[in-house]
Amino acid sequence: QVQLVESGGGLVQPGGSLRLSCAASGNIFTINDMSWYRQAPGQQRELVAIVTSGGSPDYRDSVKGRFTISRDNAKNTTYLQMNSLKPEDTAVYYCYASVRTWPWSSAYDYWGQGTQVTVSS
Repeated sequence: QVQLVESGGGLVQPGGSLRLSCAASGNIFTINDMSWYRQAPGQQRELVAIVTSGGSPDYRDSVKGRFTISRDNAKNTTYLQMNSLKPEDTAVYYCYASVRTWPWSSAYDYWGQGTQVTVSS
């Protein structure tokens, strides 16, 4: 089994910053893509940022220039640095990882439990 544990959410004023972390643990052979999604009340879950195993990032347009995704492969951890936060960034943020548990296995999808980010004055 593989577990993803997120941390770093909270309440911040507009223009502020937060850093989310997501650590994967368990029976891990290799992790492919890692990403962050978010879901606001009454809305569908949306992809925020993704980072490949080689470290290449990509972002949804609304967060480009404000958010930075990174990963530490030695720690099986991904980070999301969020700057210049706006009220519309308020959502539950979920970590996702595509994980192979054995050399000959397929990759499976794993999700974290979610962490609340609230941007409000």
